[in-house]
Amino acid sequence: MALDSDNVRVAVTGAVYVAPTGTAAPSYSDDALNVAFQDLGYVSSDGISESMDKSTTQIRSWQDGSLVREIISEGTYSVSLTFIETNEDVVNLYYGGTVTAGGSLDIDPRSSGGRKSFVIDVIDGTNIERTYIAAGEITSVGERTLASGEAIGYEVTITAYADASEVVATKLFSAFGSVEP
Repeated sequence: MALDSDNVRVAVTGAVYVAPTGTAAPSYSDDALNVAFQDLGYVSSDGISESMDKSTTQIRSWQDGSLVREIISEGTYSVSLTFIETNEDVVNLYYGGTVTAGGSLDIDPRSSGGRKSFVIDVIDGTNIERTYIAAGEITSVGERTLASGEAIGYEVTITAYADASEVVATKLFSAFGSVEP
């Protein structure tokens, strides 16, 4: 394979969306999303961190104790980011609750808000990388700092859960031919 600088991507812009689980999934990176998906607004300039944690079990031979095989025994896919736009959907996700019609929210630090579907679009010109998480949950939140001269941030980690076929997320890439004909 030859070197090609046209294949160097930068996460120039994008968006993060949330919808109830069971909302129709996108099939292509440039599909219009189902109207149930809500844009969550601005993300901090730190961007989005994607993590795949794997645990392994080593199998060693009896004869000399050599490593003969290593099995992936556990795996977790998650994304972490900090929202900097204060809107009702972001507040609900961060606190794991629901803002009432009167504008109040009861806080229970044990609440995650339940599973939701997420779409994360990363855009570089005409190249789109879309991540679809059918069932994700906010499993961690960071400290929320309220300071003069700084945007209020809502740091969250979204952990993806496996579906019946053991898929935790789907990537759709426009650069690899997934653009709808």
